[in-house]
Amino acid sequence: MNALQKNTELIKTEAKRLGFLSCGVSKAEFLEEEAPRLEKWLNQNMHGEMQYMENHFDKRLDPTKLVEGSKSVISLLLNYFPSKEQNPDSYKISKYAYGMDYHFVIKDKLKSLLHFIQEEIGDVHGRAFVDSAPVLDKAWAAKSGLGWIGKNSNLLTQQVGSFYFIAELIVDLELEYDTPVTDHCGTCTACIDACPTEAIVQPYVVDGSKCISYLTIELKNEIPSEFDGKLDEWMFGCDVCQDVCPWNRFSKSHSEPLFNPHPDLLSFTKKDWEEITEDVFKKIFKKSAVKRTKLSGLERNINFLKK
Repeated sequence: MNALQKNTELIKTEAKRLGFLSCGVSKAEFLEEEAPRLEKWLNQNMHGEMQYMENHFDKRLDPTKLVEGSKSVISLLLNYFPSKEQNPDSYKISKYAYGMDYHFVIKDKLKSLLHFIQEEIGDVHGRAFVDSAPVLDKAWAAKSGLGWIGKNSNLLTQQVGSFYFIAELIVDLELEYDTPVTDHCGTCTACIDACPTEAIVQPYVVDGSKCISYLTIELKNEIPSEFDGKLDEWMFGCDVCQDVCPWNRFSKSHSEPLFNPHPDLLSFTKKDWEEITEDVFKKIFKKSAVKRTKLSGLERNINFLKK
């Protein structure tokens, strides 16, 4: 086994020990196929009010502009599929937001992995990314052989579906690179047929400005009236295109205690949510991603659903 293989093996073994589902590696280089796709998507205003998507266009496509001298993109998946779901008589929250904000959980694991690389392999420089910088997570994960990008534009994996977070370490270390896997969506259109707002405008293209996750989280103004009765009881995020995906039959519960929800989140009824106070909001969502919308955002969404 040569040094490249040995180092790659070391990193993948440590990633598993840290609790990641899987780890893949690709060469840090310009994402040629993604460039025209991203440009077209932005030109068609499918990012809605997510202005940040327009920024750092070149950095999004070229990791060497983010991390000087970078040679490898290490992509990692972390499962968040819960063992228990919300009370059926409830406004719904996307499963990824049940527990502690994933940014904190994953950042710690990535720092540990980078520290391990530096201790075991030597003077390696790199940066950790958890969807908070201009990095095309799904494109890198697909390039690294961790899955394919499905018709709902999520990364899908035959063994575990799609209920996982994607993160990266971009490092100035040469490694052995993985190859992409084939697309296994076939003729299935379950996600396209089930999307309550018809946001999947064609296979593999999602109009972000119509997506329920965008409307309930990213959109800061009032939700447009054209979506009356179409939000399917979602008050934060949406999982419909993942819930109906046949590959998610294989989802297994995560084993990360920090992703376990506050018990009230699972037991609350619609009435409980309608009467939620600032104190209760802070208690249930103490370190949750739901804090992004603040109580006022959650109330806006609930009032829209009640109409």
